[in-house]
Amino acid sequence: MLLPGGARPLRWYVLFLAASLIGGFFLWRWQMRRRGHDELLAARALPYALVSVIVGARLGHCLFYDLERTLADPLFVFALWRGGLASHGAALGLVFGLWLYARRERLPLAEVFDSASFGCALGATLVRVGNLFNSEIVGRLTDQSWGVRFPRFDVHGVAPLRHPSQIYEALLGAAVLALLLWVQRRWPRHSEGLLGALFVTSYFAGRVVVERFKAHQTLAPDALLTMGQWLSIAPLAAGALWLVLIARRARAR
Repeated sequence: MLLPGGARPLRWYVLFLAASLIGGFFLWRWQMRRRGHDELLAARALPYALVSVIVGARLGHCLFYDLERTLADPLFVFALWRGGLASHGAALGLVFGLWLYARRERLPLAEVFDSASFGCALGATLVRVGNLFNSEIVGRLTDQSWGVRFPRFDVHGVAPLRHPSQIYEALLGAAVLALLLWVQRRWPRHSEGLLGALFVTSYFAGRVVVERFKAHQTLAPDALLTMGQWLSIAPLAAGALWLVLIARRARAR
């Protein structure tokens, strides 16, 4: 996609990232208003979210997926136009940003995570659609009928069929968002922190599964786990522990 006048091409990923940030903010504002907070308080989270997501995503890519280049050229961290944003880094950055916001506004961190979980699920869905349109983060080779060819990625010869892993992950994000909406409607007086814990647990459990269909990044093709799987284990364990603590607290009441 080109900008008017044939200027620098506009990457689809950027458009879907922007859509996820905008849509995520509206979901965040909706959740904050449901909890009795005003729009100004919700809006004050924007700088924290934007900066933490972008910085976290960039640092995550440089450290997890492009460490050798980063060590050789530290200024590569600032070269956003050269591509490279990592979702796990974005997640870590957002956690830090929300912690700062909750501390600054004197809000319970669990409540803040609950309110942010819907926007996170939407973002996890939309950015993968952008990856699909850009032929990025492609899947492994497959002989299944639903395989997709990525000639912009496999530029030599006839592009082979690959798993549309971007679609798998977009469906994962949509399923997690639907789960959160269902739980909130089914148990409107749920325990504080439940939605945030559900998001972290279900999403990263799904990532462990979906990553098996992705082409290996950074690690060798015969590695036991992909980089994405390794990075998903810690948040999955943290989310599961969080759910256990919430359940125990609910039973103790």
